[in-house]
Amino acid sequence: MPLSLAPVTRNLLIANVAIFLLQMVMPGIAGWLALWPLGSGYFEPWQIVTGGFLHGGFAHIAFNMLALYMFGSQIERLFGSRQFTVYYFTCLVVSSLLQLVVLRWFMHDFQTPTVGASGAIFGLLLAFGMFYPHEKVYFILLPIPMPAWLFVILYGGLELLSGVFGWMPGVAHFAHLGGMLGGWVLIQYWRGKLPIKPRRRLMW
Repeated sequence: MPLSLAPVTRNLLIANVAIFLLQMVMPGIAGWLALWPLGSGYFEPWQIVTGGFLHGGFAHIAFNMLALYMFGSQIERLFGSRQFTVYYFTCLVVSSLLQLVVLRWFMHDFQTPTVGASGAIFGLLLAFGMFYPHEKVYFILLPIPMPAWLFVILYGGLELLSGVFGWMPGVAHFAHLGGMLGGWVLIQYWRGKLPIKPRRRLMW
């Protein structure tokens, strides 16, 4: 774990905790800021971002903020604060968009809003596995150390299987996968490996 927090990571932690406390005081804001499915009558464009700052309970925010604390500063120091901010919000937006697509075209009767920073967090996990593949981490269901690259593959595979087969209902598995997808595409873009090239190729 980092001994000190990088600035954007610290601000994201503060923002998530502050909005969660606001939820406790004003629970009605969740209906306005949470990510509602398309066609529900409650969807608004800003929810693609704001839904990522709401959480469904203490365990939900504790897990996400622990992961942000563990991985955020290390990735931020690697990318730089500006690129890290772009990365975090890209993962968040893509996770929301994939969740909306899945709910609209594959889960027509699902009318419950989605909340949580998990999509962005899964993007951070992907980046950690790509750039620190041999660092040891623990898989939550199998408490033994394993290299980060294997952790990311196992966790991503579990999310895919859970989403396809309906395991662990109530968890936004495709939002998690969307965060990983958004992160992977952005990293490939920054590396100059996509047809559209960045102004300045980043060498990591």
